[in-house]
Amino acid sequence: MKAAVLVFPGSNCDRDLAVAFRQAGFEVDMVWHKETDLPSGVDVVGVPGGFSYGDYLRSGAIAARSPIISALRGHADRGGYAIGICNGFQVLTETGLLPGALMRNAGLKFICKPVALTVATAASDFTCRYQAGAEVVFPVAHHDGNYVVTDDTLAALRGEDRVAFRYAEDLNGSTDRIAGVLSENRRVLGLMPHPERAADAALGMSDGTALFAALASAGVTA
Repeated sequence: MKAAVLVFPGSNCDRDLAVAFRQAGFEVDMVWHKETDLPSGVDVVGVPGGFSYGDYLRSGAIAARSPIISALRGHADRGGYAIGICNGFQVLTETGLLPGALMRNAGLKFICKPVALTVATAASDFTCRYQAGAEVVFPVAHHDGNYVVTDDTLAALRGEDRVAFRYAEDLNGSTDRIAGVLSENRRVLGLMPHPERAADAALGMSDGTALFAALASAGVTA
């Protein structure tokens, strides 16, 4: 399996994400935002956390218009896997690859701590190594993590089993406590918590390991 990790000015979780991919057995290429093509043979594209372009205009809005995004869109349209974490989730909503928007936290404060999540579905290549309803702990670090969707979109997400993770308790005002969602083909995942920061027992948290392992296994059988 081969992963590409996009790098924007202001990215600060790109190396963490690359490490998590490599530990799961991926070959990893780092791809600068001004590139117009992904490396050949890429199976999954990682859009990392951080503060792309300093979060000017809106979080993820400028990054979503970088040259590399056309290649990301093409990859997703062909059925390729993509995962956007924190700022990466914001980028994916700005591109329209995932529905909804990430707004300012309801408490208007930056939140940085490990949080409990509920695995809302195990029926995806990202979450199939978890049990639906299981509790996992990933860190969060965001100021604009309040996930907002229309009532119709929420009904579609629920009806199509596309909510991947929920906060165990209300954290930031997100609709239906949603922490992560899947695309219609279930091959694009966006989530605000950081599984790459919970993918090594040496860090004191390893619940994220299963996500990357599941994705690596999925690529072998896809």
